[in-house]
Amino acid sequence: MKRDQVLAVLACAALMAAAPILLPPFYIRVGQLMLYSAALGVAWSILGGFAGYASFGHAAFIGVGAFAAGLVEDRFSTLPPPLLLGFGLAVGGVACAALSAAIAYPILRLRGTFFAIAMLGVSHVCAELNNNLDFLQGSLGLNFPVVTPESIAPETFYYELCLFTGCAVLAVAWQIRRSRFGAGLLSIREDEDTARMLGVPTERYKRIAFVVSAVLTGLLGVIYAHSLGYITTDSVYRDDTNLNLIVFSLLGGMGTLFGPVIGAFLLVFVTQVVLGRLLDFHLFATGLLLVILVLAAPGGVLGFARTFSFRRRANAE
Repeated sequence: MKRDQVLAVLACAALMAAAPILLPPFYIRVGQLMLYSAALGVAWSILGGFAGYASFGHAAFIGVGAFAAGLVEDRFSTLPPPLLLGFGLAVGGVACAALSAAIAYPILRLRGTFFAIAMLGVSHVCAELNNNLDFLQGSLGLNFPVVTPESIAPETFYYELCLFTGCAVLAVAWQIRRSRFGAGLLSIREDEDTARMLGVPTERYKRIAFVVSAVLTGLLGVIYAHSLGYITTDSVYRDDTNLNLIVFSLLGGMGTLFGPVIGAFLLVFVTQVVLGRLLDFHLFATGLLLVILVLAAPGGVLGFARTFSFRRRANAE
């Protein structure tokens, strides 16, 4: 990003930080969901957008991070709330790092549809283990201790926490995108075999991207679980989340830095505000938006904007 772009992002973040002062609780909750979804979309895009390995099973890392944190926090519930939250985030991140590192070598040998379906299988396996292993308490559910300060409303606290975490995830993705590592991921997305012949360590780069994406997703899963206060297997291992993560990038612009943010904001606004009273209509609306996008703007919102800007300059000349 250029200097003016960085300043614009910081200005938007400052305005969003002040939003809870003006908005009623419902819209703060919607804003929290927007920020959480945008951060998830950016974390997914590190692997699916930059490297071209579209995962259909990233909800696995949301669930693993959330349940790992919940089980540990339950044992150390006497810790001060800020320390307890930090401890839970650390445990959730480590659990997702361990899982992703363990499955990275075999699963990243698959490509395209095979990789996507394999990741969906990982998510379903993790969900079944959660339900059937008693010590994981997936079928009974987990309560999360209260970590919000008494002076701040819960919806405001989690809104600000999601905003901070979203900015951090975006900063990580930006740093990756502008680095040699990011250039290597983009070359893998375009043509992995050619990238390997040109000396790009494709296997190592893919594993790193996979682990980084999984850890960031797991951290967001911990925050999401705390915001709910109580989770079961069904509340975190969700197939609609797997679908939405792909839709965010497709809506905004696959492989771009801000595409998942735009896509998440747009989809959450449509489903929660415009169609808020039609809960059974959400999946249909998601599918309809995706079909319209593929037909009208295959490059997403950002791709459409770039094309429109290019044509406008060409006509002006």
